Amino acid sequence: MLDDMNDQEGRNGRTDAGSPGAGGVRGYEERLTVPAAWWVMAALAVALLGVSLAPLGPVPVLAGLAAGAAGAAVALNTYGSARIRVAEGWLLAGPARIPLAALGEARALDAGEALAWRTHRADARAFMLLRGYVRTAVRVEVTDPDDPTPYLYLSTRQPVRLAAALAAAGRYSDDSAG
Repeated sequence: MLDDMNDQEGRNGRTDAGSPGAGGVRGYEERLTVPAAWWVMAALAVALLGVSLAPLGPVPVLAGLAAGAAGAAVALNTYGSARIRVAEGWLLAGPARIPLAALGEARALDAGEALAWRTHRADARAFMLLRGYVRTAVRVEVTDPDDPTPYLYLSTRQPVRLAAALAAAGRYSDDSAG
């Protein structure tokens, strides 16, 4: 529904935390792309597929390479397409769309804290946009009394910037509501 704020930066997994959003509030956007090493592993797997099809002749090899490369590209792009955005009074995190008015404090988590919150401290009712290859995260309290979700766990490469953007946008939405 919302247009991409900065598609080129989003494709590279970088953030757009410095540009003004609605009402002059700084927005935030990040795409949780898969690491380059995953692409290398996928290429090696496709090559292995080609080698395994070699006894069948060149046509099966070429067909297998094409199908394997296409499948790997679709899988990696799909898994790495999750986005986090703060814009126009909303937090968009993967499939979730949450009004900022329903959110409380956002806390940046370092690698150790993030590990704890996605393992032994995790609540089964929490919404988790989790990407194992992103070690840091933000934990955002949900203050809506009608929502059973206690918090959001959002994997992010820029936890301090995301927490700051949520705080700034939350202050703006509180000011504009009252």
